[in-house]
Amino acid sequence: MIYYWVHMIYIYIGSRIFWKKIKPSSKLTRTRRVNILDCESFRFMANSKYFYYMDLIRYEVVFRSKLYDNTIKKGMFGVLASQKIIYKKPLRMFKKFDITLKLEGSDDKWVYHRQTFKQNNQICAIGFTKAGFWKNKKAQSMTEILMNSDPDYEMKPPPAKVLLMFENDYLTLKNGR
Repeated sequence: MIYYWVHMIYIYIGSRIFWKKIKPSSKLTRTRRVNILDCESFRFMANSKYFYYMDLIRYEVVFRSKLYDNTIKKGMFGVLASQKIIYKKPLRMFKKFDITLKLEGSDDKWVYHRQTFKQNNQICAIGFTKAGFWKNKKAQSMTEILMNSDPDYEMKPPPAKVLLMFENDYLTLKNGR
């Protein structure tokens, strides 16, 4: 957990001071290297680490854009409502990989992202996230947040296939099975 917070502080400082600002809707690609702490015993990145890197790139967008000023500085906090990942091929230890974050769309409560992991120009995994911002135990308007963070942003609804992935999440929680 310490490694996570050290990495998050690095991204915060880099995003706020050194790296250029971006729009919340920007497609962002980062090159990373699978290190020994990311791996399981078979020299491949552990499945749990994919979610770790998905977190880091999402927060990099928040810190590098005006989302930070329009959410966290106003007392809101980011919530991850759901995330899904499809694994195709393992990422090898000590090899570089690219993770690309793309905004798929949003509705009034949630924003939907696609996160693609590539190594040697081959797709290794694709993750999807449903995230938003909360304040006082209530989901905040993503429409308002996005428009305040990027006045040029045109709201686009998420594709039906993305919504379908998250459709039964609350039913699963309600039934407890």
